[in-house]
Amino acid sequence: MEKIVVGIDGSEASKDALRWAVEDAQARGAEVVALHAYEVPVPAPDAIPAAPVDLPALVVETHARALQLVTDLVDDVVGNAATVDVVPLAVEDAPARALLDAARDADLLVVGSHGLGVSGLFLGSVSLECAHHAACPVLIYRGSPSA
Repeated sequence: MEKIVVGIDGSEASKDALRWAVEDAQARGAEVVALHAYEVPVPAPDAIPAAPVDLPALVVETHARALQLVTDLVDDVVGNAATVDVVPLAVEDAPARALLDAARDADLLVVGSHGLGVSGLFLGSVSLECAHHAACPVLIYRGSPSA
């Protein structure tokens, strides 16, 4: 079975990319992996926290929030209408690295043209890095012509 990996960050561009990937997966009979990469917000070494930081609890909580974000987004975009498997996945890593790793055995990597960073750019840093380094074809979804 074919596999399509889609980068999800909660932005409208990533929602549009997921919609496109699901439609394409339906035509191909592929599965979709909706991947959200995150990093645990660890206090700077020179910062004085108001209270001690429970790092293991912070890691678990951050992962749970990230997985909830991608699960909610998949439910919102896809709902019960999809005739393909859409697997929500949250990975602790830098976004481009997580996408490139997940796409090593994929048939296609789909990312939005820009995410939660600077708006107004044609390509974001993640989509640009994926385009240069992916082991599979990359589709950078810019939206439909009417959008």
